Amino acid sequence: DVRDGLKPVHRRVLYAMNVLGNDWNKAYKKSARVVGDVIGKYHPHGDAAVYDTIVRMAQPFSLRYMLVDGQGNFGSIDGDSAAAMRYTKIR
Repeated sequence: DVRDGLKPVHRRVLYAMNVLGNDWNKAYKKSARVVGDVIGKYHPHGDAAVYDTIVRMAQPFSLRYMLVDGQGNFGSIDGDSAAAMRYTKIR
């Protein structure tokens, strides 16, 4: 029983980023790379659900603590959508 408030897709994304060595002090990696690894190894569902999860974790206004450091357009509080995963990078 995990009481951290994260859904399984959140945990799978964070685990996949950890396995990739995608830490806070390393270089950014393409979001599409992380999404592909998560879909291929841990979460066999659509890529939109995984990328939406990454976007939400990278937005400073969505969660109390940003779990993903994003570079690029991850949307705004006014409802603007994020850029496609091929244009954004995360760590």
